[in-house]
Amino acid sequence: MLDEFLKANLGLWNEWTEIHETSAFYDLEGFRAGHSSLRPIERDELGEVTGKRLLHLQCHFGLDTLSWARLGATVTGVDFSSKAIELARSLAAELDLPATFVQSTIEELDGNLSGDFDIVFTSYGAIEWLADLDRWASTIAHFLAPGGTFYMVELHPLAHALDDLDAHPELRVVGPYFPASRPRRLRIHGSYADPDAHIENDVAYGWSHSFAEILNSLIGAGLRLEYLHEFPCSAVPFSRSMKRAADGWYFLPGGRRDVPFLFSLKATRPAHEER
Repeated sequence: MLDEFLKANLGLWNEWTEIHETSAFYDLEGFRAGHSSLRPIERDELGEVTGKRLLHLQCHFGLDTLSWARLGATVTGVDFSSKAIELARSLAAELDLPATFVQSTIEELDGNLSGDFDIVFTSYGAIEWLADLDRWASTIAHFLAPGGTFYMVELHPLAHALDDLDAHPELRVVGPYFPASRPRRLRIHGSYADPDAHIENDVAYGWSHSFAEILNSLIGAGLRLEYLHEFPCSAVPFSRSMKRAADGWYFLPGGRRDVPFLFSLKATRPAHEER
């Protein structure tokens, strides 16, 4: 059954890649002109990356990966979409940015990539597409060098449990919040980057992950939590009613900043551990 879920999600992300390549949201022409796709949260919190080996999990078509390369990191990006990896490699060659891109699921990555990394990074809408966070965390630990850093900035678990914000302006938690054995069946309309885009692959599957599951999976893999932060804004609109501020973040209408839509965390692998 998992193959059915994976096949549906892969079809969606291959189709989304073609839409996103020309979208204003990703602003590929601006990127080609030298703009960074990274946001202030991850740049400020992760800090200096010059000379660091950085592994970017679920990198889509690599704009963040290549932005880290522009900041001096030695980068490897991973994604399960063949279309996304093809575009990422094309952009790296076109812009003469040194980067390695690997097509793989997270579950199969240890068979498709070797070596270890100073930083493992993931961001914005990644883990909802994963069924098994214990496997995800063990993959992170596998590739993280002793003393290395895992950093993520991600959509908040509570935000996924809110009712349709356009249909119900009052905030209502309807779930699911806690993990379940089966994924949510999602009817897809357009894309987060282009809500009006026509798509053929309009069914996908996502998994709910609570904070307890996220944190315990990382702790169980041997990582040490350094911090957890929460933010009242989103990198993508959860509804058409959310407004984009001048700094690029999306907020609830009416200036509300009392609901978390993002979180970030940093964890490290103890330096004394042996491989």
